[in-house]
Amino acid sequence: SFIGEESVAAGEGSILTDNPTWIIDPIDGTTNFVHRFPFVAVSIGFVVNKKIEFGIVYSCIEDKMYTARKGKGAFCNGQRLQVSGQEDITKSLLVTELGSNRDPETIKIILSNMERLLSIPIHG
Repeated sequence: SFIGEESVAAGEGSILTDNPTWIIDPIDGTTNFVHRFPFVAVSIGFVVNKKIEFGIVYSCIEDKMYTARKGKGAFCNGQRLQVSGQEDITKSLLVTELGSNRDPETIKIILSNMERLLSIPIHG
């Protein structure tokens, strides 16, 4: 099976089943692309039994290939990636994306989540 982000965004329905499924976003960061903001990627994932097996993200402008496979780790251009190991949330950096849906109920949920996140004593 195949699920394409652009077709879903255009209103086509998709249902994730237990079948092996490719999930593809050929322009991940469409809004960035439209506005010539240089953070755009091609994202591909492969799912079996509704569980991700591996994923590939190619950051076009940076020429970086990110790969990850369940149980095998994550890599950037072949070099292993690791989390920082930081356990103190006050020294953490919060990064979020608000999405493009401007439906009033969606905005309400997003802002409520942001309020909860910003009340955590984070570094930045």
